[in-house]
Amino acid sequence: MLRILLVLPLIAAATLFFGVLSLVAGALDRSGRVCHALARAWARLLLWGLGVTVSVAGQEAVPRGAVVFAANHGSALDVLILFGHLPANFRFIHKRSLYWIPFVGWPLWLAGHIGIDRASPFRARRSLERAAERVHAGTSVVVFPEGTRSPDGTVRVFKRGSFVLAIEAGVPVVPVSLAGVKAVVPRGLATLRPGTVRLRIHPAVPTEGRATDAAEALADEVRRVVASGLGTAA
Repeated sequence: MLRILLVLPLIAAATLFFGVLSLVAGALDRSGRVCHALARAWARLLLWGLGVTVSVAGQEAVPRGAVVFAANHGSALDVLILFGHLPANFRFIHKRSLYWIPFVGWPLWLAGHIGIDRASPFRARRSLERAAERVHAGTSVVVFPEGTRSPDGTVRVFKRGSFVLAIEAGVPVVPVSLAGVKAVVPRGLATLRPGTVRLRIHPAVPTEGRATDAAEALADEVRRVVASGLGTAA
């Protein structure tokens, strides 16, 4: 708790500073590349302030072209880790409600990140269809297929929606394991302790030739790969 309190001014100042820059950059550069570079700098600065080091393995596994990155989700730190250290230009699929947060949600919208309205299955499905079109056109995305944070760090069931997206877009799924996060934040950011987390990128799982009714099997296959990365990297 003490470290968080000490770092709060840095978090607030950095979020405001990079948020304003991202608003300007997003208005001038609709490709989102400048916003992504600013988000990477913001995330790395916050991780440094929090005393969190990230070890990355498997960079060579990232294929060329658009992909769907599927990662496990156990903490708010996951977003910082991926923004700061996943070696790709990507957009997050996130809760649409984040758009209402000043200097966080607004840059997400301007940079082209994809908000999903989970309160309405119909609108959520339409959002995923639009996301599939964007991925097919060349934009990589990051998803947390568990749908919510795992309270104990175990990898929970992966929901099929993200994998329907990958199949419809015709792009591979790249499993990503975030290991050691719970050791750094065992019970949320208030319990943060400095340490090292590991980001492991696995070889891509192809979707070519799969029908959308195979999405559940694909989700389970990717989940097993992500879970194996926690066991080998932890």
